[in-house]
Amino acid sequence: MRILLINPPNCGRSIPEERYGIDSLKQIFRGEPLALEVLAGNLTGHEVRILDLKVEPGALAAELAGFAPDLVGFTAMTCEANTVLRMAQEVRESCSARVVVGGVHASNDPEFFNRPEIDFVVVGLGKKSLRELVDRLGKGAEVADIAGIAATNPNRPLNWRVRSYGPEDLVEEQAPRYDLVEKYRPDYTLRALGLEMGFVASACGCPFNCSFCCIAPITGGRYLTCSVKTVLRDIRCLEHTPVIRLVDANTFGDPEHARLLAEAIRDEGIRKHFVADVRSDTVVRYPELLQLWKGIGLRAVIIGLEEVSDSALEGMNKACNAAVNREAIRILRQIGLTIVGDFIISPDYDERRFDTLAAWTEENPIDLPMYTVLTPLPGTALYATMKDQISNHDLDYYTLTNAVVPTFLEERTFYEKFAALIKTGHDGARL
Repeated sequence: MRILLINPPNCGRSIPEERYGIDSLKQIFRGEPLALEVLAGNLTGHEVRILDLKVEPGALAAELAGFAPDLVGFTAMTCEANTVLRMAQEVRESCSARVVVGGVHASNDPEFFNRPEIDFVVVGLGKKSLRELVDRLGKGAEVADIAGIAATNPNRPLNWRVRSYGPEDLVEEQAPRYDLVEKYRPDYTLRALGLEMGFVASACGCPFNCSFCCIAPITGGRYLTCSVKTVLRDIRCLEHTPVIRLVDANTFGDPEHARLLAEAIRDEGIRKHFVADVRSDTVVRYPELLQLWKGIGLRAVIIGLEEVSDSALEGMNKACNAAVNREAIRILRQIGLTIVGDFIISPDYDERRFDTLAAWTEENPIDLPMYTVLTPLPGTALYATMKDQISNHDLDYYTLTNAVVPTFLEERTFYEKFAALIKTGHDGARL
């Protein structure tokens, strides 16, 4: 079977740019489509290609004509969902391929893709599910009972068997097909340092349940760690790539696993720079673990600080507080790790809260503050509580830099304040 896996183009829209000419909020980073590489790794025996439309956005028509795929698979974040529907229609009109869609939005809001231009929706982690679907299609067999696969049925609710995720769904015997994006690799660059960056997963899911986060449905709320042997293999696959981004939602969600992985990297003599995600409470509880990782090449951590008041953090079900955030910053600076700090700006911010956040980042300096707008993504707990407030239902704007509920401040003022935070943070960035 000829299988084409597609990474959608950059397609989100910007309210501040379209309405007010504020174009400084664009935060586009082009990284490899690891999810597709992982899927491709388990499709042995088939001819598989990956088309990265973030690198070559106008290549779909030519690829469909030249490759003539039997199956086309899309991955999609929420802000890419509308674009995937349009591209699926293009597939329908140009060839006879079956169309399947998976990824974050499909897992959180599968009904969105219950449309005539889509044949199947993969709900949750798809490495094993997609292989099962491909095998059934190849044999012309029934597909209705595959766990995690929903056959579309427009005008009627989707019906599928929920998958109970476990280690077997990681299908660790098969490595990601990094070779399928080799021609794109020069574009997967950490621009601030001019270095190529490769992606490796050491875990899937997250053991926490922040209200704004869309990660939990990918693994049914479970946290699954890859074996140390698997992670080492995948790092070695990126032999000539100097920077490895561990793209787990929480690399240190299982501290013992993280310790064993660091020791194995050290003992194997692997020399790479690493970037990983960590929670502030993990830093405070296990500073020696971060010190160990620093010794084997960890250079930067992305840490979800989110807010600066205990009440706001509690409202996000963050299971952390501002004092812990401050202590984590102190420890990370003492260890010598670069800190990329994520903050979430609520649309109900007034000028005082913008000023308070700016002052907090001055008092608790981090190397690169990153700011997003609180967005009720479909499928999250936040969406359930805020859906009646949503004023903009066009998913093209769900980029985390647009307010899709009314702002407390006049809208232009909100975005000007937001842009000023980003400019100040980037002007003082230290990487």
